[in-house]
Amino acid sequence: MSDSKTAEPTPDDEDWRKTLPSETYQVMRCHGTERAGTSPLNLEHRAGSYHCAACGAALFESTTKFDSGTGWPSFYAPLPGAVGTTVDRRLGMPRVEVHCAHCGGHLGHVFPDGPEPTGERYCMNGVALRFAPQER
Repeated sequence: MSDSKTAEPTPDDEDWRKTLPSETYQVMRCHGTERAGTSPLNLEHRAGSYHCAACGAALFESTTKFDSGTGWPSFYAPLPGAVGTTVDRRLGMPRVEVHCAHCGGHLGHVFPDGPEPTGERYCMNGVALRFAPQER
C-alpha cells in the first residue's frame, strides 16, 4: 500500500451529484459506507473486472476477489496503479482509505488481514464499483 494523490483533477461536486445515484454519491463523495450484505456484487462470481462507478477506470480483476465474510466485495489486490490510499482518522482510529487513482472517488478501506499472496483485504463498497463480465 502506498499513499498517492489522484492522477487527474476530480469532477466538481455538482458534476458528481448530477451523474451518480444518491447512494453512490454518498459513498464516493462523502466517504459513506453502504450497509453490509446489500451489494449484489457479493454474489458475483463470473470472470471479469470491476470498475469505478464514477469514471469507469478498471480497478480489480475477478481473480483477486474473495469472500471475506464481511458483507462487502473484497479483493486481495488492485490492478497496478488503479487505486490510491490515504490515512483515514474519522472514526478516531487510523484506517487506510482506498480511492480511485483516476477520479479520487472513495471506494472503501484496505486492511492487513487478507489472504495470500498479499495478506491484504480491499473491502470495497459495491455501489462504488461496476462489474464488467469477461467477453467470450
